[in-house]
Amino acid sequence: MSDPSVKVEASGAVATIVLNRPDTLNALNVDTLLELEAALTELERDDGVHCIIVTGAGDRAFVAGGDIADLNSRLGLSHYLEFAEIIHRVFRRFETTDKPTIAAVNGWALGGGVELMLCLDIRIAVESAKFGLPEITLGLFPGAGGSQRTLRQLAPCVARELMFTGRRIGAAEAVQFGLINRVVADAELRSAVHETADAIAQKSPLVLKLLKRALRHGADMPSEAALAYEQAMIGLALDSEDAHEGCQAFLDKRAAVFEGR
Repeated sequence: MSDPSVKVEASGAVATIVLNRPDTLNALNVDTLLELEAALTELERDDGVHCIIVTGAGDRAFVAGGDIADLNSRLGLSHYLEFAEIIHRVFRRFETTDKPTIAAVNGWALGGGVELMLCLDIRIAVESAKFGLPEITLGLFPGAGGSQRTLRQLAPCVARELMFTGRRIGAAEAVQFGLINRVVADAELRSAVHETADAIAQKSPLVLKLLKRALRHGADMPSEAALAYEQAMIGLALDSEDAHEGCQAFLDKRAAVFEGR
């Protein structure tokens, strides 16, 4: 029996989704995308999980992109539409989940790997990581949300250069461009990512949910509407048991214990 394409590992309130196709550098095909979506659904339903890490199996790649052999084997527009619809839906699910997400980039992140990373909240990469959107060299362009998310998250001139040329960049340049948060030594990735995830997981899951919604929806609103939406979200947070616990813990000079209520 073959190993699953996606594995889930749990550690307290932190869960890790592992893309588990190291022989293909964790390339994405339809079956893997559906397993990825199922894993996220399972973790979203688990109230004990407060933060989700996404990484790749092995030490060579986070996700090296779409499975080119799989894509090239498809004939007819309907097959391409199927793949495009699935990958867009799954990536959007990660982008809009209420639980904070972290990309642990353990190697190559190319094409769909960058596009998946763009859907995650925080991105930490090893020094040896390489990034790129090489679709243009295949007669394609980033079509799993990459053409739009890259343009919105990076300086437009940088986004265009990366997409027009297919140029690969190192981790230091990725930090400079704002594509990732920070770089760590290869041997320190797991500890660095879990340190960040554990810090997030200790916070109120309810307030994290409200904050993520304020950030997500506010980004698509005019400023006045976004501020009104923020006001509504903070009103809900202020009325929560967790907010009272946080304030009381501050007054008592102790660590807060949040229950998500």
